[in-house]
This record gives sequence, structure tokens and C-alpha cells, in this order.
Amino acid sequence: MGKPTGFKEIERHDNTYAPVSERIKHYREFVIPLPEAELRQQGARCMDCGIPYCHSGCPVNNLIPDWNDLVHEGNWRGALDALHATNNFPEFTGRICPAPCEASCTLNITDNPVTIKNIEAAIIDRGWQEGWIEPKISPRRSGKRVAVIGSGPAGLACAQQLARVGHGVTLFERNARLGGLLRYGIPDFKLEKHLIDRRLSQMRAEGVEFRSNVEVGTTVSVDDVMAEHDSVVLTGGSEQPRDMAIPGRELDGVHFAMHFLTQQNRRVAEEHIGQNRPILAGGKHVVVIGGGDTGSDCVGTSIRQGAASVTQLEIMPKPPKSEDKSMTWPNWPLKLRTSSSHLEGAERDWSVSTGSFKGDGKRVTSLKLVRNKWEASAGGRMAMVEVEGSNFEIKADLVLLAMGFLHPRHDGVVEGYSVKLDERGNVLADTERYQTSRAGIFAAGDMRRGQSLVVWAIREGRQAAHAVDTYLMGSSSLPI
Repeated sequence: MGKPTGFKEIERHDNTYAPVSERIKHYREFVIPLPEAELRQQGARCMDCGIPYCHSGCPVNNLIPDWNDLVHEGNWRGALDALHATNNFPEFTGRICPAPCEASCTLNITDNPVTIKNIEAAIIDRGWQEGWIEPKISPRRSGKRVAVIGSGPAGLACAQQLARVGHGVTLFERNARLGGLLRYGIPDFKLEKHLIDRRLSQMRAEGVEFRSNVEVGTTVSVDDVMAEHDSVVLTGGSEQPRDMAIPGRELDGVHFAMHFLTQQNRRVAEEHIGQNRPILAGGKHVVVIGGGDTGSDCVGTSIRQGAASVTQLEIMPKPPKSEDKSMTWPNWPLKLRTSSSHLEGAERDWSVSTGSFKGDGKRVTSLKLVRNKWEASAGGRMAMVEVEGSNFEIKADLVLLAMGFLHPRHDGVVEGYSVKLDERGNVLADTERYQTSRAGIFAAGDMRRGQSLVVWAIREGRQAAHAVDTYLMGSSSLPI
């Protein structure tokens, strides 16, 4: 490394945020990046650890020590090339990935990992600023056509890789605009949508054809798509939300989180929200059920809409502030994670189960809750049980269900192609060939693996592109 003792001499510094009072007034990004000189210092903290566990911690196997050292040397163009070697869209992962690479960093043994995520975002932002990022147009055409169904991160990565080796790629999206979860599920204050649009422009120049407002299996038949293409890749994501079959679920004011987030993203984009009634948090007591990233996004969005209060509930116990490194490192640890949205004024509660929604006959007005705990059953397995006498009730005018997703929607394209499903309801395909039970039809991303991270979707899109290219041409020069 360029500075072997950097990790001893330089403290970890992170990006900072605009003040809460300022950032909750808008939906723009509010991260304040480190200046270049400090970023180069942070790159120097990457130590010569011998085995770069960050490679295995990163699903796309980013060459992290390489571009850390290049940033330290001031070679931003070289760092960009190293970053793009494994990741099509570092501007997405550098903003919304939870950074499992930092959890597996050797320096994380002392809770001070290299600021990998910040450096990644800085490299790609510098690349766009300097005009270094240009279309990579294939010098020859293969004569083969591929349909990619779903324009989330897996579909975008797959389409771009296939276009770069000369295939004719058509990307289908049922929404008016492309990007899938990136555009409609993630708030603009975490990922502004012009970042997606400039990548789409690059992909158009590389030869990808985009067809939005087209739902394969509904507005166009699956047979027609198959007849016009040599292979099909299913990358529609995991869209079936987990529901709560409890009394009062039918009351107005109880909504799936993604419906709430999607509406707000459409408002910010000045896009029609459809025929559904507006879901707004302004002046309301909001309860978010589910403690993950989607729940956190609901918290930040509710606060920006002017909620009277926001409470986030989690059925699992409150995680420890710090993990036991000897038990978890270099794997992803279970520990308390506080997002920027939580810092904006939300209450959080753990080990809470929802018994029922109460209402005035039409709208929800409160939640009946109970504390729970985990105890060993007669067979020795841990089971969740209610704490006797712990029932309580909280006010709620708007309840957002953010408990994750079960599997992809089965109606439409999945049923239309009659592909086999795994035991969880995902499209069945392995991680070598990515081929479904039907020849020539492939699946990647959350539609295949279940609800996961954006970085995993990009990895699967890239690997599926390699598999499709091999299927069409007999071999492939694309990286795995």
C-alpha cells in the first residue's frame, strides 16, 4: 500500500449530513462529502492486511484495496477503472448499499473500518464530473436478441453487459419510467433520480432499447416476446409484500409501505400517482411496522410530509450496540443500526407484536400491542411468547406495513412463462447458469434470490448476462 502505517496514523472520518432542521424541508440528497484531501487520507487507511476480506464481504467483489490506494495517490481515473471493473453502477451502491465490505474490513475488528462506501461514491461522482464516463459501444453485432423484463438494478446491469458484447437488448418496464425499485421505492433524499437517468442515457447510446409502460404478460403477450427474442431474462424483483392478517386490517389508513413510498416518489417527479387515493402523513400520528431499510425510508418520508409523530415498531429484540467481533467478524453482524431518518425525530420500540388495529368504524385510530420475549420451548428451540400483562395501545392515524417481501408477483410474466418456483415462491434458477426450468429463459436478482440488497441485484444481473451470452454464443468474454 502507498502508506503502510496509514491505519495507525489517520482516524476514520465519515461524510456528514446537513442539519436536520434544514434537510427535512426537502427531498434532495443531504450528504456533505469529505474534501478531496481528506478522502485521499482515508484511502491511505487501507492496510496491507494480506487477505482482503472486503472482497468477500462485497457481493460484486469490488477491488477495494486497489482503488483505495489509487485514491490515496490521487489517481482518480485509475480508481474509476478499477471500480467499474466489477460494478456497473457505483453511484447507486455508494449511496444506498449498507456496506457489508466495511463490516468485513480488517480494521473493523476495532470498530474503525476504512470508509469504503464514501470513497466509492467519491470516485464515481468524480468520474461523471470529469466526463470520463462514456458509452462502451460494441464494435460488432452478434445478431442475437435478448429481452430483459424488469428495469431494476439486476435488469439494468444484465442489459448493459449484454449490449456491450453486441447483443440486441430490449428492456421492458411496466412503469412509465425506468429504474424499478431504484426509482419508485427509494426516496429521493437517499438517491436522486437524475443519477438513474444519466445511466439510462449511456445505455441507450450503447444500444439498449427501452420499452416503458409495457407489462409483459398483460399489455404484451409472453409468447410474442419470446418469439421476437433468442432468450428472455426475468428481473422483475420481489414485489409481494408481507401482510398482517389481524383484526382491523381492512380499516382505511393501513397501507403497505411501498405504496406510500412510490406515491411520494411520483410526486417529487411530478408524475401522476394513478387512481389510488393519496397516502399522506401530514398532521398524522404515523406508526411504521418493520425495522428495516424500507421502514426507515417511511420514517424519513413521513417526517418530510409533516407527520405529528412517527413511531417505528420491530417485533425482534433491540440489537446490541456493538457485536461480538470474535463471533461474527468478517461476516455481517447483528447490531443496532441508526439511519439518518431515525435521527430526524422518530421513536423506536422493539419486541412489540401487533394484536389488532382499532378504528372508528372506518379509519384506523390506534394499535393494540403486546410485548414479547424469546424462550426455549420443550424441544429446545427458541420461540416467541407474549409477556403476560404487557398489553398497551398507541394512537395511529396512518399505519405503514414495512415487513419485507415474500416473493415476486406470480400473475403475469411468471405464470405466463410457466417457470418452476422454489419453496419460497421465487423463480427457480441456480447461480451458475441462471436458467429457469424453461430453456432460453433466465432469472436474476430478487425475482430469483428473494428480497435482498441492490449490490446483490447488480451482481446477479452481471452473472446472468455471462450465462445468457454463453447460452447464445457457446462461450463468453464477460466477467462473472
